[in-house]
Amino acid sequence: MYDLHTHTLHSDGELLPIELVRRAAVLGYTTVGITDHVDASNISRVIEAAGAVREEAAGYGVRLLCGVEITHVPPAHIAGLARRARREGAELVVVHGETTVEPVAPGTNRAACTCADVNVLAHPGFITPGDAREAAARGVAIEITARGGHNRTNGHVLAVAREAGCTVLVNSDTHGPGDLMSADARRVVAMGAGMLKEECERVLSFDVRDWLKT
Repeated sequence: MYDLHTHTLHSDGELLPIELVRRAAVLGYTTVGITDHVDASNISRVIEAAGAVREEAAGYGVRLLCGVEITHVPPAHIAGLARRARREGAELVVVHGETTVEPVAPGTNRAACTCADVNVLAHPGFITPGDAREAAARGVAIEITARGGHNRTNGHVLAVAREAGCTVLVNSDTHGPGDLMSADARRVVAMGAGMLKEECERVLSFDVRDWLKT
């Protein structure tokens, strides 16, 4: 199992990175991305903090991906910050999409979907078909989320992403210990968004390591 969207106490999460990894390992995860919220003020230390526990994570059988979630950054600055994240060692770049429950700047989805350095557009709200096509063309994955509030538009997100041919991932957007999902809970989120059984199994077992070339 994978989860490419989690937060620790290095942004607004509750757990140390290694405790998050340990809890995920017990649930059966083999790949975890720590993607704490970043802007220009904290990106360097967030990347460094996640990378510091990579070997410890391996001790629990978890491949830890050192990542960031670019959050509430003006759309015109997203590409530059994503490039900086890559230069400083981020293996995974997530962009906080235009969820309906936060005042995310219009154009954020488009900026993420057209950026070669972005891997995942998280909880994109009412993503447009045009933005989804841009994401599909560049290999940017679209997230189906378990996070309360953000998940209100999962059905719309899946329908648009499916039509555009996007890679779709199911992530938890974990902030606390109760947010990490069991295998059954992941399946409920996927099927609740409208995935058919075969589609659900394909998405939930997606080889993210091969996709990210890590």
